Amino acid sequence: MVSQALRRRGRGADHAGPMRNSRDGNTISLKYRLDVIGCRVTDVVRSIGGWLYDRAMAGWEVNVMLPRISDARPLQILGARMLGAHGDVSTTGLANHGLAVSADVFAQNAAIRKTVLEALDSGLTEVTLWGDSWPVRVQRGLGAVDYRLSGAARAFKHQALAAAQLPHESVGLLETFFTDRRSFSPLGSELISAG
Repeated sequence: MVSQALRRRGRGADHAGPMRNSRDGNTISLKYRLDVIGCRVTDVVRSIGGWLYDRAMAGWEVNVMLPRISDARPLQILGARMLGAHGDVSTTGLANHGLAVSADVFAQNAAIRKTVLEALDSGLTEVTLWGDSWPVRVQRGLGAVDYRLSGAARAFKHQALAAAQLPHESVGLLETFFTDRRSFSPLGSELISAG
């Protein structure tokens, strides 16, 4: 599966490996990066866990930040890694390629809210939002999309839900969230307009 962000942006397309040395000698990652900022592991797994798994399996580096360090095992099952508490993480440098934020964090954290609004205004970062009660300012230009989980994503989300001690008997085929309409096209995207 190739994500829309890979087709949409040419950054890194000429590099052969996942790591490269920069001119100053530092090692930089050539993977696409998705930064996820949520309130709880349970919310991240339940709301967007299948999408995160599929992104990780497509080669994305998926990083999750929460208000407090908690059990990272459900996220590890999905192929994501916990970076730490988002209160300790500077929003500078977040979201090279993708940013996913929950409505609760957006409402509670002014620095993250500013980062999301700047990313939406720039159009250079794929912005994905999940949850209820988004302010009108954010809803403008966003569209509800459905993501169809792969069979493997459903299986791994099932295991992640169990590890998070959440009901896991039935994992749905779709996850619904909001994204910037510029970041996907109806043709060739894994995101399907929900409207």
